[in-house]
Amino acid sequence: MTTTTTVETSRSPSEQASEGLSREILVLAPVVILGTSMTVLDLTIVNVAIPTLGGDLRTSIATIQWVMTGYMLAFASVIPLSGWATERYGAKRVWLVSLLLFMLGSALAGAAWSVGALIGFRILQGLGAGMILPVGQTILAQAAGPQRMGRVMSLFGVPMLLVPVLGPVLGGLIVEQWSWRWIFFINLPVGVAAVLAAQRLLPEAKPQLGQRLDLRGLALLSPGIALFLYGLAEAGNQRGFGNARTIVSVVIGLALLALFVRHASTRGKSALIDLSLFRRRTFAAAAATNFLLPVALFGSLILLPLYYQLVRHESPMQVGLLLAPQAVGAALAMPLAGLLTDKIGARIVVSTGLVIALLGTLAFTQVGADTSYLYLAAALLVLGFGIGSTIMPSMAAAFQTVSREETPRATSALNAVQRIAGAIGTALLAIVLQPAIAANGPDFRGGIQGLPTLSQHAQARPVLADAFGTTFWVAVALMAAALVPALLLPSVRAEHQIAKRAVPGEEERRLAA
Repeated sequence: MTTTTTVETSRSPSEQASEGLSREILVLAPVVILGTSMTVLDLTIVNVAIPTLGGDLRTSIATIQWVMTGYMLAFASVIPLSGWATERYGAKRVWLVSLLLFMLGSALAGAAWSVGALIGFRILQGLGAGMILPVGQTILAQAAGPQRMGRVMSLFGVPMLLVPVLGPVLGGLIVEQWSWRWIFFINLPVGVAAVLAAQRLLPEAKPQLGQRLDLRGLALLSPGIALFLYGLAEAGNQRGFGNARTIVSVVIGLALLALFVRHASTRGKSALIDLSLFRRRTFAAAAATNFLLPVALFGSLILLPLYYQLVRHESPMQVGLLLAPQAVGAALAMPLAGLLTDKIGARIVVSTGLVIALLGTLAFTQVGADTSYLYLAAALLVLGFGIGSTIMPSMAAAFQTVSREETPRATSALNAVQRIAGAIGTALLAIVLQPAIAANGPDFRGGIQGLPTLSQHAQARPVLADAFGTTFWVAVALMAAALVPALLLPSVRAEHQIAKRAVPGEEERRLAA
């Protein structure tokens, strides 16, 4: 490894930026993608089986929803721990333990005998899954180096956008042909392959034995994220913040997050998440972009399946197929966006991608009850192309400005920001959608959970379609807001960022001057 580093630093920056991906990256990427794909697939594949699960386990929809909510909360709450764990024990060890924990949760969930057991085992699954994604990004970011960061992050991002589309299709097929239990058992053979590949191919990293866990930070941040996300999920389902439990969850969650910020500010680099990273202009701009983008994009991604299901009465499996053009657009854009990010910087790439995504989203503001599927497919293709040109290039810009040693905690920070932003976007657009429906359909009184009943009435279809069109305008406004931090991303090539990073604190001193 030392020899490789010496050879690369002896080359000129332009030679390093123009060369292709190394053999090391081409070996590591499939291993990391194999593991992370399972966790992303699990976020969508279970959705299709919720009615079947409720019937087989003889429980209400409100209770069975915790099969998804528990997984999501566990997934998000463990992300902050991943940076410290990677530094303390090494990425390979943490990766393998997380994979084994995820597989154990999958096996137990498939064998669950009651709804309580299933929810508990899904939480166990989520604890493993939440570590897999950021640790995988850390492994690839450290192997890539700044000159190839855009291409490597885009390579990592392609399956992350393709796999969720497969979730409803695969889940529907499994439920129809076999049993809901195979939704969880299917992770086992894939997991075994991922563990064997990781054991053989992932590099060993020397643990930093002096790293002490920030227990106070962990006690503040993880519960804070979990409570805040739970409150937002309930607000989206229950038509806003009228429920006392929802308000209390959000308020306590925000209070814990604020206390963590205060604690981390005094603890410095030894905090669970190093907040000093956000004082760097490029990292802060990338983090802000990675906050505003998911608020808009994840909110849009919850609207699209709902539109197809509630207005067009498509099955979950058909919805997955109808959403495929978005994944195709992203897959086409990512390799090009990654290459351009390495050559010309993230500013132009991300800003252009945002404008393209904005055009795709604008098309959905005009949807009706009988809008052409060809029109919708074209809009999705454009939206997907924009998405593929935004999130991963902006993450690459953030990674280009941190050292190898700072990468694990930077990854934790960015993933926590994205997870919180996604929950805010989902809840926000769900909250906006419901009064938009009620304004034209006074008989509607429930939250998101009551929409399927309303959609059964033929006269409700135009009302629902108009409400979706109105709500998409909010997504357009959020994407436009994301242009502000995107324009602050670097427009210089990666090697210039390396030059700034070579002298610690140089950018901060320059800005202060």
